[in-house]
Amino acid sequence: MRDDVAFQIINDELYLDGNARQNLATFCQTWDDENVHKLMDLSINKNWIDKEEYPQSAAIDLRCVNMVADLWHAPAPKNGQAVGTNTIGSSEACMLGGMAMKWRWRKRMEAAGKPTDKPNLVCGPVQICWHKFARYWDVELREIPMRPGQLFMDPKRMIEACDENTIGVVPTFGVTYTGNYEFPQPLHDALDKFQADTGIDIDMHIDAASGGFLAPFVAPDIVWDFRLPRVKSISASGHKFGLAPLGCGWVIWRDEEALPQELVFNVDYLGGQIGTFAINFSRPAGQVIAQYYEFLRLGREGYTKVQNASYQVAAYLADEIAKLGPYEFICTGRPDEGIPAVCFKLKDGEDPGYTLYDLSERLRLRGWQVPAFTLGGEATDIVVMRIMCRRGFEMDFAELLLEDYKASLKYLSDHPKLQGIAQQNSFKHT
Repeated sequence: MRDDVAFQIINDELYLDGNARQNLATFCQTWDDENVHKLMDLSINKNWIDKEEYPQSAAIDLRCVNMVADLWHAPAPKNGQAVGTNTIGSSEACMLGGMAMKWRWRKRMEAAGKPTDKPNLVCGPVQICWHKFARYWDVELREIPMRPGQLFMDPKRMIEACDENTIGVVPTFGVTYTGNYEFPQPLHDALDKFQADTGIDIDMHIDAASGGFLAPFVAPDIVWDFRLPRVKSISASGHKFGLAPLGCGWVIWRDEEALPQELVFNVDYLGGQIGTFAINFSRPAGQVIAQYYEFLRLGREGYTKVQNASYQVAAYLADEIAKLGPYEFICTGRPDEGIPAVCFKLKDGEDPGYTLYDLSERLRLRGWQVPAFTLGGEATDIVVMRIMCRRGFEMDFAELLLEDYKASLKYLSDHPKLQGIAQQNSFKHT
């Protein structure tokens, strides 16, 4: 087959995919400038893991680690190099952070002559990667369930779940279901009191998949990162609000003591050796290089402008949607509340004549992927709709969405027999 024919066959087939720019379910970046495409093309044959063969790509990687560590207020490293690594995404980063937690806990228990066969991890409503971690590494997951009026992990329920076998507590700084922050500081303070009362010292890992590249720029007064002494590691997605293309994540440890050395493998680099800690192996270096491009091009000021623009769009949508129906908002996209997401449900006792599933289906006919889904835990009777606002979804797009939103409401009002037949969709990204 000729190469142009093969290309055309595949190109035509891909037209059946949804339009990524209209995907308001995903947290990931769906817009990149031309320079990112060029850098990705230049790096397509550079293997990220081969530090000796591609030393400059490795140097760029290390610079990014230092930049992210500084952004999250990690203590100044003794040798000038922060402790962390790039990953294929925040899920791998969570796995690495969880492994380090388990290893640190096991060392402490062995030193105290105590059994290490029943580790547990305490968290709120988490992304599925933590369920995978618990199953793959044989850790009991004590997930504080969502319940009406208590959708997130709170200090009281967290402490009730903790004991000497708890390897760590994981707040989610940007809960995937709703977009709200699970604020680490109240949980941290409760763990301080728990240690004072029981002598049990419990570490924290912050899953900042989304919030890690938001709060430092638009809500710097929120204390969530290494400013809290119990925080030993933080993970985030570069390809979400870090603005990198898909396939980029980061995990940073407080210091060398927080990352057990038996988990680190040494590889050749510039005539010496460099430590590497990863689950994945071969992959292109382009994502890291593109992340570095965004760091250089935008800087702190540029990131602040980009993220503020997303919050402005979210606030606009929340204000306008509130006028259109009997909605109760869980997240309005304020910087002090969570990520730039709008999440709402129908008010209790209200029946507007349609379900959020119906509305989601109507919007999808216009190309918009706006998920409607039930919450988890003990709140599975609560149906919410969530709209993610990010770079590439600007105010003009938001206005177009609102036009289609209003048209969908009118259609549902004019055709009552079609209401209540749509089911939960599968693109909620929780």
